[in-house]
Amino acid sequence: MSEQSFQSWAEQMATGLAVVDGHLRVQWINAALAELLGLGLRHAQGQSLAGLLPEAGVAEQAVRSLAEQRSVQCRGVALTGIQSGGLRVDVSLQPLDADSLLVEVHALAEPASAVSPLSATLRGFAHEVKNPLAGLRGAAQLLQRRLDDADMRALAGLVIAEADRLATLANRLLHHDGAPRLGDVNLHQLLERLSELIQAEPSPPRLRHDYDPSLPDVHGDADRLQQVMLNLARNAIEAGAKTLTLRSRVEHGVRLGDHMFRSALRLDVIDDGPGVPAALRDTLFEPLVSGRADGTGLGLALSREIAYEHGGELRYVSRPGETIFSLYLPLPPRSPALADVAGRSDG
Repeated sequence: MSEQSFQSWAEQMATGLAVVDGHLRVQWINAALAELLGLGLRHAQGQSLAGLLPEAGVAEQAVRSLAEQRSVQCRGVALTGIQSGGLRVDVSLQPLDADSLLVEVHALAEPASAVSPLSATLRGFAHEVKNPLAGLRGAAQLLQRRLDDADMRALAGLVIAEADRLATLANRLLHHDGAPRLGDVNLHQLLERLSELIQAEPSPPRLRHDYDPSLPDVHGDADRLQQVMLNLARNAIEAGAKTLTLRSRVEHGVRLGDHMFRSALRLDVIDDGPGVPAALRDTLFEPLVSGRADGTGLGLALSREIAYEHGGELRYVSRPGETIFSLYLPLPPRSPALADVAGRSDG
């Protein structure tokens, strides 16, 4: 079968397929596998196999398959991509020749936990907020047209932009189009946007910034990640914080769920409030749990769900005078075996 005939046949397959070269870089991927991994076809081209299937062992087994020119099976591999929801797959590695490998991915049954218990609650909430958001946006538009002060017009524009962002999130939930909209996200831009929103509060807290300038972009949903940071900051303000510190770091050797990552991005929201009450510490991220009489208890639960969507986690440590909520987002690992293969081939 010619290469063109093979690709034409493989494009029609429901099974996820990819071809990687001797450096384990993706040369071709079919639509079924791209959809399973939550990637665009163009974005997947040139990525490393370790980046697509980061669970320890897959890249090493691919090196072994090429070296020994025989098929290798990897069972129960967990997908950590933003779309996967904890799905496990079987991966078959089959040499096509000395310098290329066919990767075949078969999805196993989805775990029961893949369906979020928040989904029905959030859809109901989204329905309830749509009309107030439309009214809020309309009022802000009228103010923006009538105000002469440039700073006040900018604040009205901020209200309009936030109303549009929240309306977009609500529409995705209501129309069952809840899949994240993926793209390259500059996390420092999200933190700067968060700063603008905090400064627009009636009595804003003092803001401090402690950024790692080397922080790379992440592949994620900017609106949802922005919502996480906003939820964390608003919780701190409503708890009585007078100072907020926004911090970014790269952390090495991080376990997220069942997986160990060589490095992960960490965004911290640090406040000087009274701390998380002891009675709430074990259930803080559960839906409808709140430390305030007027709280809904959805903010942190939703934030944790968004972190899970991105293959990350939301954690906190708290004591009176200092509470730190940390959003962890994994960076795809680089396989040492991959580097060895590249070194041997280049030599």
